[in-house]
Amino acid sequence: MAAKLAKMGYAVVRQQPVDIEYDDLRFEAAFKIDLLVDGRLVVEIKSVERLNAAHGKQLLTYLRLTKQPVGLLINFGGATLKEGLHRVVNEYTPSASPRLRVNKI
Repeated sequence: MAAKLAKMGYAVVRQQPVDIEYDDLRFEAAFKIDLLVDGRLVVEIKSVERLNAAHGKQLLTYLRLTKQPVGLLINFGGATLKEGLHRVVNEYTPSASPRLRVNKI
């Protein structure tokens, strides 16, 4: 996927380390982002039968730590790629009731 994006002209960084600072302590490379596209799109790749809430929370944590607005959670292990593609937005507050939301993990 990274090679295809790069061939299309995007700047792609694989396994981008993310540092954490907490209570005057610094943890270098505490996490690694699967793909960072053009320095602004965080992509987390999975290959599991079914995504769960922890996968979405992992991506949201990466978005918050890097102060990025949007990310993609892509699961190649499901029946179709369409059901395994989820957009996650940092600082997003949904306006619709939970019953009306379509994109639930």
